[in-house]
Amino acid sequence: MLAPDLPTAIAQLRDLIDGSDAIVPFTGAGISTECGIPDFRSPGGLWTRARPIDFGDFIASQAMRDEAWRRRFLMQEHFGGARPGRGHRALACLYRAGKIPGVITQNIDNLHQVSGIPPQDIVELHGNTTYATCLDCARHYQLDWVRERFDAAGGRAPDCSCGGHIKTATVSFGQAMPEDAMQRASELSAACDLFVVIGSSLVVWPAAGFPLKAKQNGARLVIINREPTDFDDIADLVVRDDIGDALAPFVTD
Repeated sequence: MLAPDLPTAIAQLRDLIDGSDAIVPFTGAGISTECGIPDFRSPGGLWTRARPIDFGDFIASQAMRDEAWRRRFLMQEHFGGARPGRGHRALACLYRAGKIPGVITQNIDNLHQVSGIPPQDIVELHGNTTYATCLDCARHYQLDWVRERFDAAGGRAPDCSCGGHIKTATVSFGQAMPEDAMQRASELSAACDLFVVIGSSLVVWPAAGFPLKAKQNGARLVIINREPTDFDDIADLVVRDDIGDALAPFVTD
């Protein structure tokens, strides 16, 4: 049901939250846009300016690895200072109140962690761009370490001491989804009594199937997104207002 206005949406959302014991938020790029991080797919988004680098191309080509890291460092210069927005802070408050057992996110920006939700209770479907890993031995690397060697080598991406390629800890096109994260997300979706989609267009599968799984298991479904989604017809509440405005009343500290 589409809320007719923001005050009505907030009141209905509050009733749903108050009546729920296990709320699972599912967040997409829309929750972070007020933090200065543009989404990828919308007009003017990052993917409209440069075609994403496929995982296979990253593995096969030093030039593609160099370009991938050049883009990552350019992104850091523009958005590295982003802080959690009202949506992130609202979810952190609900987490501390014992309402949220875990957050499922499509985002890679680490803002849920910065907001105060422990990393072990954040399911990152697409990884995390704030650190890097070796694709062979899984060793973690800080971005500053990679940047120092990248610049010293004249823009050449460094490799791990084991010989493996170092990549941001994100899931690229053509790369397998993380099995553990997908399993945890599925379990959370099946066990919750309120599933709240926040800032996701719900077009990326299989991740977009989690709200459907929650609904099929008896949960109520809320969708907070500026644009319509394919799941609006089955949602108990649809909010098409600004995400920060909709969630600001739930920031309690």
